[in-house]
Amino acid sequence: MMLIEQAPVPQAVLPVAEFKDHLRLGSGFADDGQQDALAESYLRAALAAIEGRIGKALIERVFWLELSQWREAGEQPLPLAPVQAVASVTLVDAEGAEVAVEAARWRLVKDLQRPRIVSVGVLLPQVPQDGAVEIVFAAGFGPAWSDVPADLRQAVLLLAAQYYELRHESGAGAMPFGVMALIERWRTVRVLGGGVA
Repeated sequence: MMLIEQAPVPQAVLPVAEFKDHLRLGSGFADDGQQDALAESYLRAALAAIEGRIGKALIERVFWLELSQWREAGEQPLPLAPVQAVASVTLVDAEGAEVAVEAARWRLVKDLQRPRIVSVGVLLPQVPQDGAVEIVFAAGFGPAWSDVPADLRQAVLLLAAQYYELRHESGAGAMPFGVMALIERWRTVRVLGGGVA
């Protein structure tokens, strides 16, 4: 399995001003914007850490997933939630020739913990020998910062603030208890590797 983010979270969506207010940085000075790049880098790091911990994309963006085979013959779990839409499912043979799978042959089951593609009928189309299946999908709570649930927004700000405050210390990367408490209910519970219990 290979999962690639097609484009990062746009800079305009990141809550840089809100984060600077959270840090209580001074404002009204001629060099107000000098901290923006630093604030953006800590916000991106906090987003990535929290998304990795809970298995969810916070801000909506497009992902490309490549699999060498389906996990199950009739359905394929997707590695991130919440999935808003699946743009395409493509079979690729060993020589690199691509065949789009008609949308009538599969459907998206939206689920906050385990979104998946399921076959319409009995089975998903067979993956070619030594080939792959590529799935392009959009995942995230929405395209704006305000679409992210309030507790997850607070967790991002708290973690980014820790990264900012401890930026000169090495080995200070543990996730704070307050952040863990905020994200705990969003963590994906994996039973039997995502299979049916």
